[in-house]
Amino acid sequence: MLELRPSCECCDKDLPPEATDAMICSFECTFCADCAQGVLGGKCPNCGGNFAPRPIRPAGKLANNPPSTLRVFKPAGCAPKAA
Repeated sequence: MLELRPSCECCDKDLPPEATDAMICSFECTFCADCAQGVLGGKCPNCGGNFAPRPIRPAGKLANNPPSTLRVFKPAGCAPKAA
């Protein structure tokens, strides 16, 4: 089951379970769409993989399957992509 991490690892923007701009890689590294596509150029700085939109967990399933509360913030790994 996906962790549904609560924030962007790059800019620390809140990404609640219903966020439509949350992007993840295959390891569930989580970024907002602006950072994933803009700053990172579509490539995860942790694993080198690509990003896909994070699915939204239905609200009725959150009580028994809550999202993660652990914030991961690694601004040093979010250098702007090379031109």
